[in-house]
Amino acid sequence: MAKQWKAWLAAGVLAVVAVQAQAADQQAQIKRGEYLAIAGDCGACHSEEGKAPFSGGHAIASPLGTIFSTNITPSKTAGIGNYSEAQFAAALRQGIRGDGSQLYPAMPYTAYAKLSDEDVAALYAYFMHGVQPVDEQPQKTALPFPFNLRFSMAAWNWLFLDKQPFQPDATQSDEWNRGAYLVQGLTHCSTCHTPRNFLMAEQSAKNLQGASLGTWFAPDITAATLQGKPHWTREMLADYLATGHASNGATAGGPMLEAIDKSFSRMTPEDRQAIATYLLPAEAATQASAAKPGLTAVQGDDTPQASLSSGAVLYRSNCAACHNLAGQGLNGLPALQNHPVLNKPTADNVAMAVLQGVWPEKDQGMIGFAASLSDAQIADITNYVMQDIGHSQVQISADRVKTLRAGGATSPLMWMARAGMALAGVVIVLVLWWWRRKRVH
Repeated sequence: MAKQWKAWLAAGVLAVVAVQAQAADQQAQIKRGEYLAIAGDCGACHSEEGKAPFSGGHAIASPLGTIFSTNITPSKTAGIGNYSEAQFAAALRQGIRGDGSQLYPAMPYTAYAKLSDEDVAALYAYFMHGVQPVDEQPQKTALPFPFNLRFSMAAWNWLFLDKQPFQPDATQSDEWNRGAYLVQGLTHCSTCHTPRNFLMAEQSAKNLQGASLGTWFAPDITAATLQGKPHWTREMLADYLATGHASNGATAGGPMLEAIDKSFSRMTPEDRQAIATYLLPAEAATQASAAKPGLTAVQGDDTPQASLSSGAVLYRSNCAACHNLAGQGLNGLPALQNHPVLNKPTADNVAMAVLQGVWPEKDQGMIGFAASLSDAQIADITNYVMQDIGHSQVQISADRVKTLRAGGATSPLMWMARAGMALAGVVIVLVLWWWRRKRVH
């Protein structure tokens, strides 16, 4: 009898140990899923200021209209609490919701398709067990006809969705492959930095070669461009992803600054370095880093006001107090001289910074001037900064500033789709008329 009790006791101890080990494994998986959600920047779209994390309702501007993000908390009434892991994977990598309907590719499932099964499982564990459920339905997306017909996205996916998971390159290092996995998949860099065709699909032949986001411009981040002027190194790229600043004078703004704040800066140094290694697989000879910004003296200038251009006058009145008269920077604030943003093929980012500011609510953030300056005045300042400080030939017009202020140009895709459907309707009517006439005769 004593032996039997000992056996039962031993079995009980083993069972407790097994349960504890299983719980520890689950916690580790949840923690890993949390990190992956940060790297994937899920919170940027699915969390709205002042509301519970991942409860949705964030308005995403698209060329076809406003898309509102969904609740991805484990709520069984308003979120994804009823999703199986297979349904979660289908939404994440194929753009198919739990109810079988299609997601819009504002959700970057075209990039998340690269994710491994292990990472999908960790994300599922986090969203099901590491996020608080919120029983609140966000505003529904209601795009205009015909894009409110979600089933049409099945045809788009058939044309453009690559379902192939990431495949490591055996000829490259582990660090390079980790960076490739992150850039191509989890951090979905191509969704902003790759131009799109008229059907809003990424042009793979121009991968990472820069694209307009309607207002801000996501620059070319291919190796050839990064190694041009201004020169980038892996160290600069890793620093930029961590802080939004680099020693070549680059400072982040707009959507990239948000991505750095909410995602890249919270990733491990090793992952940021892997991204830099992938983007710059073969570094050119390292150049001397620019000096870190410090205290800069205010420069005087006795040029008569009457001889200054409109842009110069506006710059002195609104910008020189922080950026100095010739754009050298002042008291640790960013210099405009040699700033990479002045070397872009468009002046949109400069104009957007003047319009909206660069996180004016943050300490040392740049205020926006949309309420105090006209479109023509913002164009004048932008052109002065681009040409007189940046020595660029790129210009911007007041009409373009007006478009940026309004949120970007309207996509012709809406009218193309409606025209196509109208033409199809005419063809159907003509076929029916011909068929009926043939029956009569």
